[in-house]
Amino acid sequence: MSRGKKSRSSSRRGAARRRVPVAEPLKPGQQAQAPGLTLRSYQVGAMPLVNRILERMRLEEFFREYLPADDPRCRFPTAQALLVLVRNVLLSREPVYAVGAWAARFAPDLFNLWEEQVALLHDDRLGRCLTRLFRGTGPELILAVVRHVIAEYQVSLDELHNDSTTVSFYGAYQEAREEGQRLGRATHAITWGYSKDHRPDLKQLLYTLTVSHDGGVPVYFTSHSGNVVDDTTHCATWDLLCQLVGSTDFLYVADCKLASEENLRHIARKGRFVTVMPRTHGEDEKFRTRLRQSPQAIRWEPLYDKTDEGGKVTDRLFVCADEWLSSQGYRLLWYRSTRKAELDQATRARHVQRALGALTELRERLSSPRTRFRERGKVQQAVDNLLAECEVESLVRVQIEEREDAKYRQARPGRPSKDTKYKKETRPRYHLTWELDPVAFENAEREDGIFPLLTNDRQLTAEEVLRAYKRQPIIEKRFSQLKTDFAVAPVYLKDVGRIQGLLAIYFFVLLVQTLLERELRQAMARKGIESLPLYPEGRPCSRPTTARVIEVFEPIQRHLLIAGDDEPQCLVTELTSLQSQIIKLLGLSPADYGR
Repeated sequence: MSRGKKSRSSSRRGAARRRVPVAEPLKPGQQAQAPGLTLRSYQVGAMPLVNRILERMRLEEFFREYLPADDPRCRFPTAQALLVLVRNVLLSREPVYAVGAWAARFAPDLFNLWEEQVALLHDDRLGRCLTRLFRGTGPELILAVVRHVIAEYQVSLDELHNDSTTVSFYGAYQEAREEGQRLGRATHAITWGYSKDHRPDLKQLLYTLTVSHDGGVPVYFTSHSGNVVDDTTHCATWDLLCQLVGSTDFLYVADCKLASEENLRHIARKGRFVTVMPRTHGEDEKFRTRLRQSPQAIRWEPLYDKTDEGGKVTDRLFVCADEWLSSQGYRLLWYRSTRKAELDQATRARHVQRALGALTELRERLSSPRTRFRERGKVQQAVDNLLAECEVESLVRVQIEEREDAKYRQARPGRPSKDTKYKKETRPRYHLTWELDPVAFENAEREDGIFPLLTNDRQLTAEEVLRAYKRQPIIEKRFSQLKTDFAVAPVYLKDVGRIQGLLAIYFFVLLVQTLLERELRQAMARKGIESLPLYPEGRPCSRPTTARVIEVFEPIQRHLLIAGDDEPQCLVTELTSLQSQIIKLLGLSPADYGR
């Protein structure tokens, strides 16, 4: 045998050694057998409820229309794969590589799939589908879906709320260090920025969302690089919302990042806004100075009281009787809240207590023989940093006392005796004392509970302006669901294009979740039902959430019983009265549920 050649038998043995075992294709459901009997079980859960919302949204149709066309050789349509991802995030939130195993627990028809297609739901195919979604996700797709949802569900757009959050990432993401282009679309930079998750050590992307006040329905989203600041996103967002609404006659509500001169001027040309004025504006300090110096000159008029379920007053709201103008000529309304005053006082107490503890620790370090604070300037800098970090610069007065620390050493080396001479060495040592400033505390207490709102709408009453801003936490609820119920992080993807596609999936998930919640609550209102026994032990729930509904429907399964050559019998878990009631409220038939 010539050199470099192998015998056929040895080649076969090498091929056998290199052969990688192939996993069996996923088969939907679980199977149990007995002589003459076969039982196949599938998960059903809340899937029919979710499918009902997806059908009314026509999301699959919009995916087929706006995403790049599938290759003719493709065995699995992109639109159907993306809908599997939407259902997964809403019902389970498995990583992309585990979506196929999750889907195999359900009956294939619940995904509008054939049994053979379930085995094709692997991470590589889903990743390619996310890439196609990245290529097709733009304002056109989002606006088309939302316009249909608004018409289908009669969502009011007269008041829209905007805010942003950050999505943190673990890992280096070297290929996404800078913004770029991929497949003809811009890609974001996954990088450091101001972290709203209080994780400055992690890289991030910015996720901006707009919702309606009518049920908190998401109506638009966009994402940005991690170092983009919020105040640069409002003008473009408002312009797109004008396209969605078809006019500029809606109230745009956002936090203090909206209150830049450029943003307010851009919106005020044709639209209306409500926002909170930042503490950095000069008008804020003017009002607070007047309040500190002449509190009796400020007249507060009562607006309304907030009460709990037992009728106890939890907050009293007041407005300054005299309206002010900002430097740009917009209405400036000052409010006072008794609940906010309590919270401000408690926060101040915590900050002071923290500062006093830190000062005590610093004083002990100064008295240590090995202290590194040998210069007064360093001590002063440490005190200033400490007070600034605790936000008590005006409340705590700190005195730095310099003392002389004397130490005696032999003038010459050797064993000491009665004739040994010593020399005195001195070095400064610093000691801290502090006291609370009673005048500063009194001034701070006068400012407790007050906050300013800016608006250019001169038709709204002071109470209407306040109530509009008080609805801003609607969007905070959506962000909470994004990060808890749907666990947006960690992201098990490296490609920034696929990550941007996945963020679009999360928007559609939020939309489905909100619509299901809104439909159930509205049906309860129409039927005069005040609450449902959704909580453990049958406790009443007056505002059902999608997450709780999904939990209630989790036990439902479908079973196919096959006896010999007979026709399979379909058996579905017996519904509880609560499950049947929810199914009817959402416009479905309990008799057909899960079949």
